[in-house]
Amino acid sequence: MNKLISSQVIANSSVAFGTSGARGLVSDFTPDVCAAFAVAFVKSIDNEFSFDTVAIAIDNRPSSYVIAQACVEGLKQLNINIVYYGVIPTPALAYKAMQDGMPSIMVTGSHIPFDRNGLKFYRPDGEITKADEQAILNSDTTLRQVKHLTDIFVCKSAEQAYIKRYAELFSSNALVGKKIGIYEHSSAGRDIYKTFFESLGADVTCLERSNTFVPIDTEAVSDEDKQKALDWSSKYGFDAIFSTDGDGDRPLVADENGLWLNGDTLGLITSQLLNIEALAVPVSCNTSIEKSHRFKQVVRTKIGSPYVIAEFESLKADFTRVAGFEANGGYLLGSDIDVNGKILTALPTRDALLPVLLLLSQKKSIAEMLVGLPQRFVASDRVKEFPTQKSKELLKQLTSNLALLTSALNLPPHIAVNTTDGLRITLENNDILHFRPSGNAPELRCYAEASSSSAAQSLVVKGLSFSQSYK
Repeated sequence: MNKLISSQVIANSSVAFGTSGARGLVSDFTPDVCAAFAVAFVKSIDNEFSFDTVAIAIDNRPSSYVIAQACVEGLKQLNINIVYYGVIPTPALAYKAMQDGMPSIMVTGSHIPFDRNGLKFYRPDGEITKADEQAILNSDTTLRQVKHLTDIFVCKSAEQAYIKRYAELFSSNALVGKKIGIYEHSSAGRDIYKTFFESLGADVTCLERSNTFVPIDTEAVSDEDKQKALDWSSKYGFDAIFSTDGDGDRPLVADENGLWLNGDTLGLITSQLLNIEALAVPVSCNTSIEKSHRFKQVVRTKIGSPYVIAEFESLKADFTRVAGFEANGGYLLGSDIDVNGKILTALPTRDALLPVLLLLSQKKSIAEMLVGLPQRFVASDRVKEFPTQKSKELLKQLTSNLALLTSALNLPPHIAVNTTDGLRITLENNDILHFRPSGNAPELRCYAEASSSSAAQSLVVKGLSFSQSYK
C-alpha cells in the first residue's frame, strides 16, 4: 500500500496559505492533498491538546462536500472521530468547536471565484496562527492514498449553538419595527438568518437566493450589487439590507438609503457600541478609527485575521474589552465582555452576525449613526488574474522609486510610506494609496482613502489603471 508524506504531498500541490487559510484551484484539491492537510493539521497540534474528534463544515461551493469527504478519509487513518455540521457559517463552526474543546476544519474559499476553494483550520482555542501554518506545511506525517470517499451525515448542533449565542444576548423584541432585506445568494448562513431575525421581531424579505455559487467580496462590492441595494431599498423601504461573503464570516450591510457600508466603518461603529477599549486592525483600515478618539489603543497589523488575533494576548494584558476587525467587515471579539448585562464570550475569528445585530437593535438609523464619524472615505478594487510574483515585482519597483507612481498619476508628493503589507503611501494632502498582492488569489488589490468618496474612488481607478500596464 502506497505511503505518502504529508509535507511532500502539500509541497507538490499548488495549494498555499493566504491571508486566512489554505487556498487553491479546485483541481489542486485532490483527495490526497485534502487528506494530507487534515492529518498534518491534527499532528501539528496534538502535543498541545487532548482530543479524539474533529469538527468539519462547508460552504455552498459545488466542490466543498467532496473536499470535506477527503479530509474525513485522512482523519480516519489517525482513528479520529468526525462530527460534520454541513453548510453553516464559519463562525458557527468555530464557536461550537471551541465550546466543545475540539479542533475544526472549514471547507471554504470565502469570496474567491467558484473554481477555487480553501481550508480554514481552528485549534480547540481558536484560529491557527502563522506559526501553526508552518507546522502544517512542514509536518512529515505519513498517510495512505485516498481510494474511496464515503458519505458523511449532518449534525445540526453547531447551527443551534450559534443562534443561541445571540438569541440570549438580545431580547425577543430587539428588532421589532425593523424591515430587513437579506441578500441570500449562496451564503453559507442563508438558511439561518431569516428565521433568526424574525425571532427578534424583524420584518424580513429574502432576496436573490442562488443555486449557483456567487463570489461576493465584501471589500470590493461590485457596481451591480451597489445598484441592487439602491433598487431594493427604494422598492421595499428597508431599514437595512444584510448579506455576507460565501462562508458567512464577513458581513455586508446597507443603510436605509441602500448604500453599502465599508467594512471598517461597520467595525468602528460596532466597537463604539461595545465600548471596546483596545483594537487590533489591519494597516488597510480607515484612519477614522484613530481620528474618532474612542479607543485607548489601536494596533495596526498585516492584513489577515491571524495577524489581528496575534495581537489580542498583549492587548488583554492591559485592557479588559479587546476586539479587532478588518476592512472586509469581519469582526473578531478578543475578550469576554458584558453586553446588555450579559456576558458575551470571546470569539477570536471573523463573525458577520454581531455587527448587524448591534446596529439594527439601536434606536437610531444606520445613516444617523454614520453622521458623527470622522469624514474619511475609502474605496478598494482589484485587478484579477495578476500573478502574485508580478505584483511583488511591481511593488518592489515602486517602493524604490515612488516618484514613478506619483508622477504617472499626477499626485501630490508623498509624506509617509508604510510597507507593513504591500506599499501604502500617504500623500501631502493626506490621501492614501495602498497596493498589495492578494493573499488568496492571483490579484493585485488597490485601496484608497481620501476626504471624499469620489476622491477615494478616483484614486483607486487611477491606481488600477496604472498597474494594468504591468500585468
